[in-house]
Amino acid sequence: MSKMETLSVKVGSGAHAVLIGSGHPIVVQTMCNTSTGDVAATVRQCITLSRKGAELIRITVPTLQDVENLRQIRDALHEKGVFRPLVADVHFSSDIAMALPGIADKIRINPGNFHPVHEKARERFAVLMEKCKVYGTAIRIGINHGSLGSYITEKYGNTPEAMALAAMEWLEMAIEADFQDKVVISLKASNTVVMVEAYRALARLMRKRGVVAALHVGVTEAGNGDAGRIKSAVAIATLLEEGIGNTVRVSLTEPPENELSTAYYLAERYGLAHTGSIPCQLTERERYILDAACAYGPKLLRGEIEDFACDDATLHDEILQACRKRFYRPEYIACPGCGRTMYDLQGTFERVKAATAGFSNVVIAVMGCIVNGPGEMADADYGYVGEGRGLVTLYRGRTPVIRHIPEAEAVEKLVELIKEFSA
Repeated sequence: MSKMETLSVKVGSGAHAVLIGSGHPIVVQTMCNTSTGDVAATVRQCITLSRKGAELIRITVPTLQDVENLRQIRDALHEKGVFRPLVADVHFSSDIAMALPGIADKIRINPGNFHPVHEKARERFAVLMEKCKVYGTAIRIGINHGSLGSYITEKYGNTPEAMALAAMEWLEMAIEADFQDKVVISLKASNTVVMVEAYRALARLMRKRGVVAALHVGVTEAGNGDAGRIKSAVAIATLLEEGIGNTVRVSLTEPPENELSTAYYLAERYGLAHTGSIPCQLTERERYILDAACAYGPKLLRGEIEDFACDDATLHDEILQACRKRFYRPEYIACPGCGRTMYDLQGTFERVKAATAGFSNVVIAVMGCIVNGPGEMADADYGYVGEGRGLVTLYRGRTPVIRHIPEAEAVEKLVELIKEFSA
């Protein structure tokens, strides 16, 4: 494996900063699923995640009030001797992003929803970079396949190449502002083929440009259980084998600490973990499925093989499905949940899977909120999206077809909707 040489990005300050990029081990990260407004709960979760090895912790900042909440979370953690760098997750509000330098160590923005007017988004991004320079704050340019924004899709389409071209536009702005060494880029998709091809395309474009930014890699909305771990592992392993990736998040619809062991497994497997990092706390089953996913997944995604022999029929089928080679059950897209989630996402996802297991050749999304709703359901045939206040909207494709359904009725209504259009 020849690791791609990238710029290095410092996140945080002093002895507690982490370095993302060439010459440094993989940085393992995760995201809180507590409400940012519940400062005490978020502090407790951050402490747990830090103790279990999270080197970066992301927290959603959905409102301007949550900027102050994040400040309180940071200060409380420092008082307790926890200095893990904090990443603020921002959607739909450049004003919120502008308020975060000096509070967050890194700000994650999505170009597709940073501002509804593209030229205004560029102007606001330029201002944000200048504010971040003052405080040494890093930025993640987080492009997601399902929320590219109309400007990007109208100009480039909705493809892996479009994702890479969109990222390059924002990287060029960073280069012009002499900010390229404070930028990390991600190109997330729930479809492993799209995700891998997007990163490869971006790597080619950055090499051609002569400026290679640090990369955050991961499969978004991977789901849970064996399937979620396998889906994440096949794609991330493929990129790490090709030398692509500097920081990793494994997104599972489970408690966030569960993500860390799989991420560390991947870093250790490819010799990219920090020396003395927390050992992988994997069950025998988890290690078994991850070994298989990493042994066969990259070969399947690269087209080197089309199938493989395996005594475990379910594991065999899950790896083939994760690599988009064969579908033996419904394909599920499920976000991991965060402080924006307004219902029991993990329990609901299990109920949806149980109720829909008999369908085939269908992609079903279960999303926590409107941010990870219609946009992130790029590949879904049907979607279950939480509205808050105990209500749900059901989607067919990206079209909302039944709104304001009480949660108690929503899974049954989803099954009825699938049956209606599958008949």
